Amino acid sequence: MTRLAIIGVGRIGGEVAFLASVLGVAQELVLIEENDLLLRSQVLDLRHTGCDVGVSTDPRDIREADICIYTAGIPRNPLVRNRADLLGVNLPICSSCLEYARGFGGTWVTVANPMDVLNYYFHRKGGIDRHRCIGFGGQLDSTRFTLALRGEGIRAEGTVLGEHGDHQVPVFSGLPAPLDVPDRARILESLRKASMEVIRGKGATVFGPAVHIVALIRALTVGGGTPVPCSCVLEGEYGLRGCSLGVPALLGKEGVREIREWALDPWEKDLMAQAGGFLRQMSVRFDD
Repeated sequence: MTRLAIIGVGRIGGEVAFLASVLGVAQELVLIEENDLLLRSQVLDLRHTGCDVGVSTDPRDIREADICIYTAGIPRNPLVRNRADLLGVNLPICSSCLEYARGFGGTWVTVANPMDVLNYYFHRKGGIDRHRCIGFGGQLDSTRFTLALRGEGIRAEGTVLGEHGDHQVPVFSGLPAPLDVPDRARILESLRKASMEVIRGKGATVFGPAVHIVALIRALTVGGGTPVPCSCVLEGEYGLRGCSLGVPALLGKEGVREIREWALDPWEKDLMAQAGGFLRQMSVRFDD
């Protein structure tokens, strides 16, 4: 039996609660939301599905959850240039929710943006073990990369490491068809803009993130031998430390079982170092 806590049950949080219920990924839910009317509505809507899932709205039950999904915060909109620009507005929200992280013994999954920086914040300030504190974003970026590769006539599964943002690192090495640097740069630029078309049209990305978050929950509950691109707190992996960054990781009930260090080519290594430097600069304040 899996007890899933979700902090912030708006668009993405609500969709994750729904999918986790109907797909049988979670048998118990703990839903936390500062908007009482929204919370009551989401709980009632879930009950109307007829799914046999227990639902609690008591914050004290978070401590007993196996996994906690943190989505609370202001989402990106067309006026926000990149995810990193949301730090100033979303950090105080994280601070107000820090009490939920302290003493939490399950796996904490950060979704709110800027995800990598906030994930490191919860690790440092919430005292969550680095193997139990991961960030979501790499799976979604990787799917977008896979679609971009198909547009180039390359039938392969793409993987994106690095920051969930402008400093993402699409891994081209190992693909069945090589691409030169100008083509790589062109695809990278398209990936940086991939979410904005959805945001302009409907206000937020919802379906894509929710489906991949539920897949992440599955990986954390059943494990497996396939690495999942997710943000992990690094202590020397890829030559980086003092930040949370997207890397391929084996997951299980204990959280991050192993971080895989892939052999990247020079172009990818350079982007990875840039991503690490950028995130370290944004995260160093949390080491005080």
